[in-house]
Amino acid sequence: MNSTITWRPEDLSSTNGSQAASLMRDEAFDSQLSSLREVALMLLNAVDSLRKRTQPRGDQEIRLHQEVRGFEADLIRAALVRTGGNQAHAARLLGVKHTTLNAKIKRYDISISSADRQVEDRTTDEEKAA
Repeated sequence: MNSTITWRPEDLSSTNGSQAASLMRDEAFDSQLSSLREVALMLLNAVDSLRKRTQPRGDQEIRLHQEVRGFEADLIRAALVRTGGNQAHAARLLGVKHTTLNAKIKRYDISISSADRQVEDRTTDEEKAA
C-alpha cells in the first residue's frame, strides 16, 4: 500500500487563494471599522459641541434653522479637521456628495484654518476644565 501524498498545483493555489481572500476580507473589515470609528468620534464631537452651547434663556427665541445651520457647520469643520482638509474624504465621512459638501462649505464660509482654530479652542477649553 502506497502512503505518499501527491499535491497538485490546484490544491496549493486554492489554499493560498482562500487565505488571500480571507486576508482581503479582514483588511476590508478593518477599513470599514476604522471609517465607522471616525464617524462615531466626529458625531461625539458634534454632540459635545451642542452641549457646550449656551442654553437659550426663556426670553430668547429658539430658531431651528439657525441651530441646524450651526450644527451642520460644526460637523463639516470636524470632518475637515479629521481628514486634514481633504474634502472628498470628508464628504465620504459625512455621507454626502463632494459637490454638496463643497456648496455647504461655501455657504457657511468655512475654511480649514477656521476649522483648525475651532478644534484648538475646543481642546483648550477641555484642558482648562480638566
